[in-house]
Amino acid sequence: MSVTPGAPPGNATGALLLTPRLAQFAAVARHEHVTRAAHELGIPQSSLSRSLARLEADLGVALFARHGRTVSLTTAGRTFLASAERALAAVEQAAEAVRSDADPATGKVAFGFLHTLGWETVPELLRAFRADHPRVRFSLVQNYGDAMLERLRAGELDLCLTSPVPDAPDLVARRLDEQRLRLVVPDDHRLAIRKRVRLAEAAGESFVTLEPGYGMRRILETLCAEAGFTPRIAFEGEEAETIRGLVAAGLGVALLPPPVFPRPGVVELTVTAPRAVREIGLAWQAGRPDTPPVAAFKKFLLGRRGRLLRAEPAPTAPQETA
Repeated sequence: MSVTPGAPPGNATGALLLTPRLAQFAAVARHEHVTRAAHELGIPQSSLSRSLARLEADLGVALFARHGRTVSLTTAGRTFLASAERALAAVEQAAEAVRSDADPATGKVAFGFLHTLGWETVPELLRAFRADHPRVRFSLVQNYGDAMLERLRAGELDLCLTSPVPDAPDLVARRLDEQRLRLVVPDDHRLAIRKRVRLAEAAGESFVTLEPGYGMRRILETLCAEAGFTPRIAFEGEEAETIRGLVAAGLGVALLPPPVFPRPGVVELTVTAPRAVREIGLAWQAGRPDTPPVAAFKKFLLGRRGRLLRAEPAPTAPQETA
């Protein structure tokens, strides 16, 4: 078979042109007969012959030698077949993986959530969901809000629970619940005898808080501004329970969601003004189609609106004196 040499493709466009012909080439190589290969592939023999000719022209080499009605691989053809079979196997493996992830019964959901929701809220949500979908798999990511939204935009997450609820044209977000925030003080602090406090009463305190980029950091700064002051930051951390430990050590006060378990050494005060809450919302990428398991889990979460969070414990504080 004569071939007109051509420049081999050296970019992604060339690879895209070659890819659909690999299975056809492999079938002819397996049968060593164009007619039988065409029958297996369910295409006309003439179409298969033209496709092989274009493949050889694109590569600039002869892949087959003709012997009457049969063909055999050339040296270049044998070299190309080994790589083509690996490529086809990789494509089939990838196809099987995405089919598996999209399976309604056993598919996978990539789900992100805030660290503070990982102790109790998310395990309870997964337990309740899997009561009706016992074989759905989850890839779980705990992170702060901005980092999760980046992964959502990159397609690494299907859904995420985050706070504050994002407002961006490339994302869809739905408010699901709100969580009261507490002013956390050491148990020997001047405010520790109180049950309730206005945030302005902590204006002169040093604050222990999460790093910039965390939703709670933005909420703290916003609420302090509403209370008429800028918080003086003494320590920054990455995890709420570490922040509580620093407060217990007398290193400052903090504004945090309620703990799952009471923390010794601190007192948690209800903030009466300004209204100190954080909204918890569900976000996903706009325009991205859902697989059946993602759609089922999204519907489940949206159905928990107003009751996403489990009942929170009452603030731990002694009775307020008259």
